[in-house]
Order: sequence, then structure tokens, then C-alpha cells
Amino acid sequence: MRTLVTRHNVRVFRYVLRLVSDRTLAEDVVSDVFFEVWQQAHKFESRSKVSTWILAIARNKAMSFLRCRHVHANLDQSVDIIDPTENAEATWHRVNRNKSLRECLMKLSPSHREVLDLVYYHEEPTESVAKIIGIPLNTVKTRLFHARKHLAVLLAEAGINCAAP
Repeated sequence: MRTLVTRHNVRVFRYVLRLVSDRTLAEDVVSDVFFEVWQQAHKFESRSKVSTWILAIARNKAMSFLRCRHVHANLDQSVDIIDPTENAEATWHRVNRNKSLRECLMKLSPSHREVLDLVYYHEEPTESVAKIIGIPLNTVKTRLFHARKHLAVLLAEAGINCAAP
């Protein structure tokens, strides 16, 4: 269990934090997630990766906490970490670009943000995303398509070139 927690704790915490937008609540949810993983380990059927199973439990726990506490999902509020090798101008541009990107992401629907988060930030394949969220694979693909399309429009309106590094 220690190895499992060590391997997946940070990833689960970041995912939950994006869903609940409250660090203390996220810590509580993650504790509950790993407690349930420990209790339900004998039920794991290896039909998916362990990380997919854990993220599905995390999503269900987070949604349950949100319903109980009436907290609205929000995007990660983590602070940008400054790269000491960047000059001040490059840092300023990166921070402003990241801020604009977060603002554009917040304009997407929660279901579109969630799919983008799982696919791009957590690098989950669409099949795993379908299992985590509990929706059909084609629905994941459709949401991903529309989320990308809408995000591209929002980024263009914000003056961010999607082809830029």
C-alpha cells in the first residue's frame, strides 16, 4: 500500500485539486481515496490500469464531496514556478500566457475541462478517460473534439498563437 500511495499520491492530489479547487478539501478527498483503495483492493479486476481505477475512485469521491459541500469546480490555482534560467522578460511572457490559458480554460464547460485535463495533463488515453468518467468512449472523443475547437477559438481571441511553443 505504501508503494501504491507513493506512486500515485501526487497525481491523484493534482487531479482532485483541479476538481475541487480547495487544497484542504483535496487532501481530505485523497485520504478517502486511498482508504477506499485499501478497502476495495480485493475487488480490483485488472480490466484497466491501476492508475485508471484510482483516478475513477478519486473522481467519484471528489464529486461526492462537491455535492455535499456545494463547492463549484475550478481550475488549478497553483502558483507558476519560476525557472531560474529564464530572463525576466521570458518569465513575464510565460506567466501571462499561462494566466490567459487558465482564463480560457475556465470559459469551457466543466465536462470539457475535465476531459482536457485527463487527456493532456494526466496523459490518460481516451479509453481510460471513458472509464474514469463513466461515459462511452465516443462521448469522450466528441467532448475532446469540441473542447479543443472551443479552446482554439478562445485562445485566438486572447491573442495566443496555438502553434507557438
